[in-house]
Amino acid sequence: MTQEQFLKNLSVPAGKIDVILDTDAYNEIDDQFAISLMIKSPEKFNIKGFCAAPFFNSLSTSPEDGMIKSYEEILKLLNFAKMDELKKIVYKGSTEYMKDEKTPVESQAADFMAKLANEYSPENPLYIVAIGAITNVASAIIKNPAMVENCVIVWLGGHGVHMHKAANEFNMRQDIAAARVVFGCGVPFVQLPCGGVVDHFATSKPELEYWLKGKNDLADYLCRNTIAAAESYAAGKPWTRVIWDVTAVAWLMNYNDRFMRDKLISAPIPEYDEEYCTNTNRHFIKYVYQVNRDALFEELFKRLTD
Repeated sequence: MTQEQFLKNLSVPAGKIDVILDTDAYNEIDDQFAISLMIKSPEKFNIKGFCAAPFFNSLSTSPEDGMIKSYEEILKLLNFAKMDELKKIVYKGSTEYMKDEKTPVESQAADFMAKLANEYSPENPLYIVAIGAITNVASAIIKNPAMVENCVIVWLGGHGVHMHKAANEFNMRQDIAAARVVFGCGVPFVQLPCGGVVDHFATSKPELEYWLKGKNDLADYLCRNTIAAAESYAAGKPWTRVIWDVTAVAWLMNYNDRFMRDKLISAPIPEYDEEYCTNTNRHFIKYVYQVNRDALFEELFKRLTD
């Protein structure tokens, strides 16, 4: 790929694009909003597949259990959205994290991405949006290095480079080996950092109820689910809930910087000590550093209730 084409692929794409969404959909309520924004934007996204990503926390008994629950949550959301035809392109992902930076984890999702990438080129790339541990994507890259030329990867992971322990973010620390593969392979890569950047994309109960409650089955589910999740730990207190996964999908719709601002930086190196190492001789990535919260929520609520 020429440098000119590489930089072009780091720009917001014009027109309709082919896209895969890789998501740990059961982990938090924000994944459901990201899925919904994508399926409610048919003029922009030709969805080629949804891939379930592993996660392990209090909501799962293992990475595999988290992946299975995420797979089922994707199907559940497609039911609410009345998008039964999309159920045929939902794939199960990795049951564990990468043990090292050279060995892929076998899964339907990794095989699907690795095979599909062969149908694309630097001039016509496949876009992969990842909003969980990036195990499936890294495994696919190892299985098919042509993905580096034929794909653009947009990932919500890691914290802002200015933050302490910036690599100690949930999506990144779940599988630091996979993160290092993706940051280091040279694929056109867009990073949406969590802490210090897209954590500004938060909403509240009154706002959710005003814009979403009773509008349709999908909007009602998202409203109800988000409020329940927040009040499980903050009932009786003021709260806002971050739904940052939306921003990864929205970057692909970010014409004229209407939702966020980004810049080119040298690809940081996520280290096993939970920090980034910087090397100005590394390839560029696109780094989002600011989110226009109100403009993106206006677009999101409009899409969800149309």
